[in-house]
Amino acid sequence: MEEFELIAKTFQGLEEVLAQELTELGANNVQIGRRMVSFTGDKAMMYRANFCLRTAVRVLKPIKHFKAKDADGVYEAVRKIDWSKYLDVHTTFAVDSVVFSDEFRHSKFVAYKVKDAIVDYFRDTTGERPNIRITNPDVKLNIHIAEENCTLSLDSSGDSLHMRGYRVATVEAPINEVLAAGLIKMTGWNGECDLIDPFCGSGTFLVEAALMARNIYPGVFRKSFGFEKWKDFDADLLQEIYDDDSEEREFAHHIYGYDLNVPAVETALKNVRSAGVADIVTVEQQDFRKFTAPAEKSVIITNPPYGERLTPPDLLGLYQAIGKVLKTEFQGNEAWIISSKAELFENLGLRPSLKTQIFNGKLDCDFRKYQLFSGRLSDFRAEGGKVKTDEERRLMSDHRRFRSNRDDFKKRFDDAPRNEEEDELDEQYRILRRKHREFEQTHAPRTPRRDDGFKKKDGGFRGKKDGDFRGKKDGGFRGKKDGGFRGGKDGGFRGKKDGGFRGGKGGGFRGKKDGGFRKDGF
Repeated sequence: MEEFELIAKTFQGLEEVLAQELTELGANNVQIGRRMVSFTGDKAMMYRANFCLRTAVRVLKPIKHFKAKDADGVYEAVRKIDWSKYLDVHTTFAVDSVVFSDEFRHSKFVAYKVKDAIVDYFRDTTGERPNIRITNPDVKLNIHIAEENCTLSLDSSGDSLHMRGYRVATVEAPINEVLAAGLIKMTGWNGECDLIDPFCGSGTFLVEAALMARNIYPGVFRKSFGFEKWKDFDADLLQEIYDDDSEEREFAHHIYGYDLNVPAVETALKNVRSAGVADIVTVEQQDFRKFTAPAEKSVIITNPPYGERLTPPDLLGLYQAIGKVLKTEFQGNEAWIISSKAELFENLGLRPSLKTQIFNGKLDCDFRKYQLFSGRLSDFRAEGGKVKTDEERRLMSDHRRFRSNRDDFKKRFDDAPRNEEEDELDEQYRILRRKHREFEQTHAPRTPRRDDGFKKKDGGFRGKKDGDFRGKKDGGFRGKKDGGFRGGKDGGFRGKKDGGFRGGKGGGFRGKKDGGFRKDGF
């Protein structure tokens, strides 16, 4: 079969794990990129990648690389493609876009230009036009733009690959299936001992670990893939891949999941049964504070609450209790914990042997390994124990280099469009996050566009040579010598000497002496 270029997308931090998966699957020319891994393979490899990969979000097949300086350039390049190879007038399609460019500001506008180019191609060649369908289209396309470099691809996956098909119930704030599988793989666990998740929620870690232990591919639960609607779809080839269970194996140990929340336990049980792994997974209601030492050697992998979408009372006390239980009851084992706040990790009272930066949706998290032992560290080392292996020291050094560029990366990540595969956020959390961002945007430090400032006709800001700004006669803002600002007569903001601000009589924000603000009436 013909070999061609393919791209597997994933989450930040899982690129190396995905590359290893592809190598083991037999892919050629595997190259790691940012949130993606490129490789080459034939049609069978593309089908297997969708069917077998645990840490891929979707698999794309590029059909054209080109450069474009503006939206018109994108239109012209897409218009020149022979679309009769991929679509016809009876085929519905949709276009997804990802843009990292100073020139292309709006990703949706880019998607519209691609759609227009395809529609115009068919209108000019056949006199008819295909239909665009946002939900459940026959063919999904992806346009990726990095500055002037554009890649147009067919989406062979269809729905995101994290949608395995076994989840029949859920709880608030479930961890993404792809991320869960990636974290398990990062621990090195492959079924050689028991696995415990003491905060199992809907059971994602449990199911993904069980499938991994038996080497059952996640594609067996999928109802369909995007490539099944392509013109060159080979149904016999897909059936052959689906029927091949030669790589499945027995699992001699056990997986345990616990949660204090009864509905979570019930949900996890439903998902475990749906995945067909109930014989090797036990789920029970239990408070982690009451845990006792496991009978067999175990690896702990867990995603406890960290106050972003779920905020249990006394969150710091919970982490203190987790650390205490790990120290007293899990000696001789490993624990891997994902959380988003450094102060929570600090309350564990444990020293990690490995830290890895991971993004859970848009939450900046750490995934940390704890080597649990009894007594003093010096005694543990004297007996030949190692807190960090040589490989873990190398990885920690690599992660420190990543951390030095973390702020820049987080800015680029936050500017990127939200993808459908990201976890859905709790509505209250989404509202609070939006209000926070609106406040930051409103009160962020401003810089002039030119040295001579700028002026608006509608009564907006007028810049000064020193970069401050002052208002106009209508009561707008006026800068002060210290860089603060004060409001006009209408009760707007008024700057203080320390650069803070206070509200007017209308009940707005009033600054504090430390430069913060307090709420007079919001």
